[in-house]
Amino acid sequence: MDPSSSTKRPPLPPGPPADPLIGHLRVMPSDKHERVFHEWSKTYGDVIHLKVLGRDIIVLNSTQAATDLLEKRSGLYSDRPNLTVYVAMGWDPNLAFLPYGPRFRKHRKLLQSHFSENRQSKFQPIQLQNASLLAQGLMENTKGYQHLVSRYTTAIVIRIAYGHQILTDDDMFVQTAHDCGYTLNNGGPPGGTAVDFFPILMHLPSWFPGTYYATFARNWRWAVDKLYNQPYEYVKKQRAEGMAQPSFLLDQLEAMSGQTLTDEEIGDIKGSSGIIFGAGAETTWISLETFLLAMLRYPEVQKKGQEEIDRVIGPDRLPTFDDFDSLPYVECVTQEILRWHPALPIGLPHRSTEDDIYRGMFIPKGSIIFANTMGMALDENVYVEPTKFNPDRFFPKSQGGNGEPPLGAAFGFGRRICPGRHLAVGSIWIAVATIFATINITKVKDEAGNDIIPELEYETGLTSRPKHFPCSTAPRSDKAARLVANECDALFERR
Repeated sequence: MDPSSSTKRPPLPPGPPADPLIGHLRVMPSDKHERVFHEWSKTYGDVIHLKVLGRDIIVLNSTQAATDLLEKRSGLYSDRPNLTVYVAMGWDPNLAFLPYGPRFRKHRKLLQSHFSENRQSKFQPIQLQNASLLAQGLMENTKGYQHLVSRYTTAIVIRIAYGHQILTDDDMFVQTAHDCGYTLNNGGPPGGTAVDFFPILMHLPSWFPGTYYATFARNWRWAVDKLYNQPYEYVKKQRAEGMAQPSFLLDQLEAMSGQTLTDEEIGDIKGSSGIIFGAGAETTWISLETFLLAMLRYPEVQKKGQEEIDRVIGPDRLPTFDDFDSLPYVECVTQEILRWHPALPIGLPHRSTEDDIYRGMFIPKGSIIFANTMGMALDENVYVEPTKFNPDRFFPKSQGGNGEPPLGAAFGFGRRICPGRHLAVGSIWIAVATIFATINITKVKDEAGNDIIPELEYETGLTSRPKHFPCSTAPRSDKAARLVANECDALFERR
């Protein structure tokens, strides 16, 4: 039965007290929504209802609720609301922002076929090469870890998306990735800014109250336009000159060779490759900065990781993907990076397309649905001491662990799950394994010789990156430095 036709409609999910007319507008957080929603869940449960100026908002704070609705009922919950700020920035022609429909399905099919789990082995040489370049950079560490991690993650996705290998710090695509990352980190919570609630603010002057994110979107649209246009023109030029290397974008151009492309078809090519570049580089970059931060605060994890590498790999070679099954602790560290501070703490909201009933609660058609990934990561019903970075939590209890599950929510749910999730996990895993094998991560000392313990402070936007923290990196040994140098020299020779 259609819930809306019932004469006695079930109640809405619980939530904090609301004001007349404006609903929950006054209590809606302006920052760190995921933390506030998690605290509310302790009082109101894992499914919360909010109403702001007539707009229904449902927050899912448990993996179970998100799985039940966004996966098991994905036909009702795969749409997107209009994300005014990010659309104004130009992010809309890619899979993450597209409404559910034919164009979304077209993009998803393209990306899923290219990044399916059984095709990951073709990307592994690229990840291995760039992991060695990352280690070499961290050994020298003349420009800081942020630059090096950014270059690593950008280099992998640029090679896969556009066939271009980044080898130098001044490569044109590195700054493009930085600029796009800035828009994602500083564009505000998607669907949760004043501009999203009052789209008219997009048309008002910057001095008008509430227009901050509208102004930000206008001022930074050039960066997103560059993300789509710069690499597209680069590959087109390389192809015309017979120099294009294998890539996702080249495959799309070859598939449409000889056709006159419409503006929408060109937009599809730019958007489907642009999400590999923009989203793929940014989220993995954040995860690896979170890894460095965790190693400074939990040095015992680094010690245990290095001991596993030394025992399994030894001092005469670097880890490879063939070692995956032999390095269970490295895999647990990778999963804990994704759980401890998710790169997308609340993700992009879904929209319900029909009335629905869940656990006796009414979810109205058109509701904005937030899957609170951070809330799920902090769920004390699932994770013991969830604020602690503890890779052992994933080991079975028979091996001294807690038998806790990895955070599947890190990559979204249902038809909106990230097609590049296998690539992202592989890039994190090989970076962690290579760093454990070759690098010592240590705290920087202040002028008095005391260790500086970095704070757990993160920027807030669609993505959430650690604020800059001091970090020292150096080779574990001369032999490790030589192994890395040999790998990097071979890469430059092959180019």
